[in-house]
Amino acid sequence: MFTAGPQETSMAITPTPSSVGSSTLVTVDIVVLVIYFILVLAVGFWSMWRTKRSTVDGYFLAGKSMTWWPVGASLFASNIGSGHFIGLAGSGAAAGIGAIAYEWNGMLMVLLLGWLFLPIYISSGVTTMPEYLQRRFGGKRTHLSLAVLSLFIYIFTKISVDMYAGALFIQLALQWNIYLAIVLLLVITALYTVAGGLAAVIYTDAAQTAIMLAGALTLMGFSFVEVGGWGALMEGYSQAVPLFRVPNSTCGIPREDAFHIFRDPVNSDLPWPGVIIGMSIPSMWYWCSDQVIVQRSLAAKNLSHAKGGSLLASYLKILPFFAVMLPGMISRILYTDEVACADPDLCNQICGNSVGCSDIAYAKLVMELLPSGLRGLMMAVMIAALMSSLTSIFNSSSTIFTLDLWKSFRSEASEWELMIVGRVFVLVLVVVSVLWIPVVQASQGGQLFIYIQSISTYLQPPISIIFLMGCFWKRANEKGAFWGLVIGLAVGCLRMLLDFIYPTPPCYEEDTRPGVLKYVHYLYFSILLSVITLSVVVVVSLATEEPRPEQISRLTWFTRFDAVKPKEKLEEVISQSNAKEPERSNEHTAEHRPSSASSMSSTSSQSRGMAVLYWLCGMERRRQGDNKPVTPPALEKNICSLEEKPTLQYIMNVNLIICFSVTAFIIGYWA
Repeated sequence: MFTAGPQETSMAITPTPSSVGSSTLVTVDIVVLVIYFILVLAVGFWSMWRTKRSTVDGYFLAGKSMTWWPVGASLFASNIGSGHFIGLAGSGAAAGIGAIAYEWNGMLMVLLLGWLFLPIYISSGVTTMPEYLQRRFGGKRTHLSLAVLSLFIYIFTKISVDMYAGALFIQLALQWNIYLAIVLLLVITALYTVAGGLAAVIYTDAAQTAIMLAGALTLMGFSFVEVGGWGALMEGYSQAVPLFRVPNSTCGIPREDAFHIFRDPVNSDLPWPGVIIGMSIPSMWYWCSDQVIVQRSLAAKNLSHAKGGSLLASYLKILPFFAVMLPGMISRILYTDEVACADPDLCNQICGNSVGCSDIAYAKLVMELLPSGLRGLMMAVMIAALMSSLTSIFNSSSTIFTLDLWKSFRSEASEWELMIVGRVFVLVLVVVSVLWIPVVQASQGGQLFIYIQSISTYLQPPISIIFLMGCFWKRANEKGAFWGLVIGLAVGCLRMLLDFIYPTPPCYEEDTRPGVLKYVHYLYFSILLSVITLSVVVVVSLATEEPRPEQISRLTWFTRFDAVKPKEKLEEVISQSNAKEPERSNEHTAEHRPSSASSMSSTSSQSRGMAVLYWLCGMERRRQGDNKPVTPPALEKNICSLEEKPTLQYIMNVNLIICFSVTAFIIGYWA
């Protein structure tokens, strides 16, 4: 398709699929993988056995009994999915360390969650983020809009990306068809999520975090030894230019600012004003008001444990720079012609993606550098990253759909019905996500991580502003929140649509896109979108009626310590309990109506098999005679306390200062 330079005319490269990874898994690697699956299943079954999964609270919030270390590990594992291993390493190979700013920005935002946002969510007693908006603003339209939008965001930026990244790794390691790999991964992950509930997800996340860190740090060591150390990385990256590239173009040439986070504000891929402001706004949505993240913190037994989880997650987020991004840059140095390929035809032969092969950087290192056994460990790491991320998203998605959408239209739904709906929705979500994968594969020049972030900046800023105003401005009302969300999303979706219609041209083509795409970076657009949304919320709120007192009390930062009204709280508990009773009575009547001796015998044998199935799915039928009215829980347990022990509070605050200082240092050093 393109002519070669003078020194290239006599050469030709015809890569085969095996060129991506000359090694494949052997018996030792398979044994390591089997041990990994046994470990994860053992942890999963243990958590299923000790947790009551047949109630909404037990299934979706793990009974609110988690301590700080599994919460922190789950926050980290839910965020660092296979998309991060593939995408972050790929962005490092393609454009240097710039994309790590997203990770270090997240270190600050997860701390804001623990100290600013979480006390408000706990005091309000909510289970989901759309539920918070419903209590804070009243009505249903803002609540339902966010629920639907959240599910779309999960499909566009999370589920399909992680599935594609994990399947890409398996494809490179085992030479399988990518869609076959996706289907096999989904079968395991979906069944695991449907059965386990949040408790199983959190505990297995903790185990998988240890596996991920051990494997990633091991590969980092092998990578630095192979390349020759830190100095060789700094010098070799700038010289990693592929042999075959399009003449008279920038294709395949490393960026001059590859080792800087803050880059030119006009002509760079990540302008520094956008990194500081435009990046923080969608990041605030992800870490402070996204169901996947907040749900883990709400599962903590108290506020101190939730803060401890945020601190642990923040400390752990220092590691992806060293364990994922730098190895990705080393991969470009070691395997320049493949990882940094710059000819579309050549890229298509190497990795099946004509826009670039930087996303194979991490998998290439695994298959080329690691000895037998450790390759199996890294395969386990990738599967652990995929499963921990997907199970978290599946569980949170089913929580939103079940408690915010389904229950809105079926207010009398029993717990049994909600449990079934939540599990079935996981399977529906999987099918929709698979259909989106081809779009992911072709986006953003092969830089998977940048695809995730660019889509996020079109959809997430309006949500961030709505939560920010709801939590910290008592005058914000439902009309302001709704119209701010609608107008902000309309503008964001228009930009996203234009991005799909006019994709970024390859390095060898002239950029003929409209000016709003060519000259307005997506991080700058994030700032613009936030200002538009904020203006609408403020103007409409001030022009309409003030929120009612019940929409303020214990629902904002300034009212989080308001006294709880015991009478109203107790009536709510009793009404919820009584609403569940008719359905249970009907189940009792239907299940235990006698017919004949033979049918009773058949029913008895069937019931034992069904009992096992119900247990695996966390569903429990009520026994005959067990139809007594449900006693409301003790009132004290329903009051959402923000009390902390002084010693623990002091320890948390000291660690907060340390963590902020570490973050400021590393950002300043690499800025």
